[in-house]
Amino acid sequence: MVLAGKKVVVVGGSSGIGLATAQLAKSEGAEVVIASRNAERLKAAAAKLDVTAIPADVTSDESVAGLFKNCGSVDHVVVTAAQLRTGPFKTVAMDDVRATMESKFWGAWRVARAADIRAGGSLTLVTGYLSVRPRPGAAIVGAVNGALESLTRGLALELAPVRVNAVSPGTIDTPIRSGMPEAARRDMLTKTAASLPVGRVGEGDDIAKQILTFMTVGFATGSIVYIDGGALVV
Repeated sequence: MVLAGKKVVVVGGSSGIGLATAQLAKSEGAEVVIASRNAERLKAAAAKLDVTAIPADVTSDESVAGLFKNCGSVDHVVVTAAQLRTGPFKTVAMDDVRATMESKFWGAWRVARAADIRAGGSLTLVTGYLSVRPRPGAAIVGAVNGALESLTRGLALELAPVRVNAVSPGTIDTPIRSGMPEAARRDMLTKTAASLPVGRVGEGDDIAKQILTFMTVGFATGSIVYIDGGALVV
């Protein structure tokens, strides 16, 4: 078990990629803490995985500071939390644009500042391939992802010897799309799968495995890895 004796905090760990990462880290022997603003979902996830749960809202300085005060020193931190709101550039509400930036970018910034990560440990951010493969109606998401990738490189220098990396997923079938009508969601995922060289969309565990690699490979820092099923080459 490659994480035996290590303490791992997954911010956004109650569902999707975060939940898959917490489960994988637990299976590899880590002491795992999951954090999320959705207290009910967080409690259910913690019971399922037998890990510690601490409610936290990444849009609040005080909440993030409280999370890491409770955690103490840790070995690895993963940030998957995001509340994405988007729409056509000319008409998307500025409140929605600000909320996306506040959650995904400033949330990661807050976590990076508040976490007490031991030397040789790691911070892994989750961005998204829209940073380099934009699409109409999602300019703010692509911009936030690009900003996170730039932040990753900067923090790899500032936080050393803590290692800082980012994984950039393509289309992943997670609860983030639960707001879509089910028929539309299935149709979108089926069409996306057919367009990819691997013939399927991603799962949370696909990204979790890359995050585990960042935790355990001590020579990786300042790296951004795209896990997208080949979306960037088609």
